[in-house]
Amino acid sequence: MVDKELLEILCCPETKQSVSLIGKDAVQKINDGIKSGTVVNRGGTTVKESIDGGLLREDGKYLYPIREDIPVMLIDEAFVVDG
Repeated sequence: MVDKELLEILCCPETKQSVSLIGKDAVQKINDGIKSGTVVNRGGTTVKESIDGGLLREDGKYLYPIREDIPVMLIDEAFVVDG
């Protein structure tokens, strides 16, 4: 998974808010949504590749995916978090 030292320095590239790892249950829920074609990123593209983890922005509005232990910290790749 993501190195602890790296996690401490990562932040949202848009707002500079801190980010935190989501749990396995949340990852599974997102991957279920990806499989069903209901997850769209901020760029408007339907997400087709599952995630290994995610980094939730401090305000809880956006999630940055982690794939192959690499955080994808691109604004357009973030997922809108419902609720």
